Amino acid sequence: MKTKNILFAAVLSATALATQGQSSLTEIWATEATIPVPESVFYSASDKMLYVAQIDGKAGEKDGKGAIGKVGLDGKIVNLNWVTGLHAPKGMGKLGSKFYVADVTDIVEIDFKTGKILKKYPVEGSKFLNDLTIDSKGNIYVSDSDLHKVHLLKDGVVSTYYETLTRPNGLLAVGSDLLILDSGALIRLDANKKPTTIVDGLEKSTDGIEQVKPGEYIVSCWAGAVYYVKEGSKELILDTRPQTSNTADIGYDLVKKIVYVPTFFKNSVVAYQLK
Repeated sequence: MKTKNILFAAVLSATALATQGQSSLTEIWATEATIPVPESVFYSASDKMLYVAQIDGKAGEKDGKGAIGKVGLDGKIVNLNWVTGLHAPKGMGKLGSKFYVADVTDIVEIDFKTGKILKKYPVEGSKFLNDLTIDSKGNIYVSDSDLHKVHLLKDGVVSTYYETLTRPNGLLAVGSDLLILDSGALIRLDANKKPTTIVDGLEKSTDGIEQVKPGEYIVSCWAGAVYYVKEGSKELILDTRPQTSNTADIGYDLVKKIVYVPTFFKNSVVAYQLK
């Protein structure tokens, strides 16, 4: 019996090891460190371009210094001033010919072809709009970190969609669900706004989220941690905290499985191959 128990324990141990460390990130390139405080990256498949939200100042300050820049998929900077005159832009999303960005207290609508600001939708009472996502019906959701809310822009009207959160940041619309990163937890809201915790215990500064496949996600935390997340489980696949390099709101190429990480105070974007 002892021999059998030892063998059984060994098999279990080997199986556990085989299922751990299945995902990894390998650096491909890094841009020059000339991007003024990159907070968010949006990967655009239609024109094979990265759009980078640049705070270029303080994250919650209305100073007019913010911009959206373009970076090529080879890591070469194309144009850091594609859109100017913003304050502290963060999360971004595209809907048809329009591009949207969360900018402190406004949702800004931009012409995707020209980079011209078309309209601003003030979010009344907001203090720190953060991430932004758009669902298949064209509804635009934006997190309001300081007020613990998620707002909705629908048919040109802004309303509060959900509240009583801790400090919401990253958002991702998936079908009829809305995924919310909330201070170390990943929460799913269904169509009836019923919350379910997918996973918790992540680094508290949860920031960006991208879907790798149904039920599996890459989650970044501003402090410098990136996780591969599944229902009820998490795997730390990148830790740049020892180098004090931030991993803010990520972008993702679903086809090539490349994760684009804005490094905030390091002033660059780094591309990683997901395996």
